[in-house]
Amino acid sequence: MIPDLDSQIGISVYSTKFDGIGGKIRVTPEDFEVSEKILEKTQNSINQEEGYAVYKLKKKKIDTNHTLSDIFRKKGIKLKSLGLKDASAITEQFVCSGNKGKAIEDYSTEKYSLKKIGFVKKPLSKKDMIGNHFKIKISECSDGLSSFTEFENVLNFYGYQRFGSKRPVTHLIGKAILQRNFDSAVELILSFTSDYDSKENNEIRQKLADKQNYQQYFEKMPKQMDIERIVLKEMIEHGDSFRAVRAIPLSLRRFYVQAYQSFIFNKSLSAAFSDGENMFEAESGDICFDQKGIIGKFIKGLDQNLALPFVGYSYYKKTRFDYQISQILQQEEVTPKDFFIKEMQEVSSEGGFRQVAIDCSDYLSFDNVVEFTLSRGSFATILLREIMKPSDPIHAGF
Repeated sequence: MIPDLDSQIGISVYSTKFDGIGGKIRVTPEDFEVSEKILEKTQNSINQEEGYAVYKLKKKKIDTNHTLSDIFRKKGIKLKSLGLKDASAITEQFVCSGNKGKAIEDYSTEKYSLKKIGFVKKPLSKKDMIGNHFKIKISECSDGLSSFTEFENVLNFYGYQRFGSKRPVTHLIGKAILQRNFDSAVELILSFTSDYDSKENNEIRQKLADKQNYQQYFEKMPKQMDIERIVLKEMIEHGDSFRAVRAIPLSLRRFYVQAYQSFIFNKSLSAAFSDGENMFEAESGDICFDQKGIIGKFIKGLDQNLALPFVGYSYYKKTRFDYQISQILQQEEVTPKDFFIKEMQEVSSEGGFRQVAIDCSDYLSFDNVVEFTLSRGSFATILLREIMKPSDPIHAGF
């Protein structure tokens, strides 16, 4: 039985036959450890002389963005991360200064520590990151973790975090922006409620469904509703939904559109698997990634990984998945050219490709602990979903 939350984010299949052991993750932050892995040549290029300072950031109970903001506020240094790590885990990642010059002294607070490891000639970027290594404890589960062996047969779905986890709304906002329905985007941001969200949050959102309550509830909004406050302030002052959406930071507006692309990808992957397509072996005519991440046509004898289109305005139709993708776009009442947004060109997306199966290595399990490495862009919760088969992903800590 597929949980309702999975269906809401476009996932309607399991790709493994394993029964699932149930249980919970993240009972404490120590139960979920993540450490970033970078290219060997990048690691070797870190020197002790000069250039852009590189640090190892360790943290818990705080996400990457809030950590970097805190460092900037306290130390006056702007650091960039290669990937975002959430708050409910113990994480270790590389961060790099955007300017050449002297490094700051090692620094730590209750929630994070920053340690200088050296300098690089050019700032690190996402391309320097290979992936993440995970060590995860599953609590309150049944026996049988050691029987899970299908880690090479897991579809590379986008995980719950991409869509807002407890409040799966980011893709719906993205679709509203895509359809130039900015009134709807504002309504979704302010008043979309979810069964998985807290009672207090849902009560405030229900009140915000009525525009007459905007002024009254602006002051009552909890601090964590920072985007809602930006939108609400614009609506109170100008009553213009396009202007209110535009006031949201660009990175987040782009994220909304990407979340909708991710939803279409999840639906396409589910449909192709349900229709019996071979998802774990590339064949003639397929588009694939090689071991260096370069995209190209399938070549027999080469070590390649099958890819599926990530729909945008440059959607490539000539794949065996076009039947499923075209049907989904029709149901959704969107076309590839809608992803070029004339009114807000900065959030337009041409699309591309994404690997069909999760690339999982170094897999091992003992007692109720599992360890593995995933390539950049894949979600640990999607592999755990196949191991645990949770009936309620949010209750299970996803």
